[in-house]
Amino acid sequence: MEELELIVDSVKQEMEAALRHLDHAFAKIRAGRASTSMVQDVMVEYYGAPTPLNQVANVSVPDAMTISIQPWDRTAINAIEKGIINSNLGFAPSNNGDYIILNVPPLTEERRKELAKQAKAETENIKVTIRNARQDGNKEVKRLDGVSEDLVKSTEANIQELTDEYVKKADEAYKKKEADILKV
Repeated sequence: MEELELIVDSVKQEMEAALRHLDHAFAKIRAGRASTSMVQDVMVEYYGAPTPLNQVANVSVPDAMTISIQPWDRTAINAIEKGIINSNLGFAPSNNGDYIILNVPPLTEERRKELAKQAKAETENIKVTIRNARQDGNKEVKRLDGVSEDLVKSTEANIQELTDEYVKKADEAYKKKEADILKV
């Protein structure tokens, strides 16, 4: 039945979105190496409007421990510095008048464990989102009128298979991120 397929597709799309969100969250959790994704959510007060950092400057990674930020407009350099400080990333920006350098300090063992816990918490939140998508899909299936009980059970089984698959993908992503974080 077409309606049941649409419900299953909708549930699958929600689960895909949850995994994409997990990847985005993991990108923000640094594993000791500099990455432009560490500053992708920094907002800069530019001409009175909050603007994403990547729209006012070129962000690059010249080496594994440094992020270089070169503003397109030199007058924005102080606003960029302020935005980085206000974002609570734990970086102390150094400004030479032309560009800003962020030195990424090496992670301590304690900090690595904290980041691994943070990654685990993100994974658990995503697994809850995946299970909520399953629950919503099952409710939609039960609301349909004129659908045989066998089709309802079959669709619920399909949704459960999707749930198991996406929870497993989230766990695998976490294991990979955890290994990356704990690697010295």
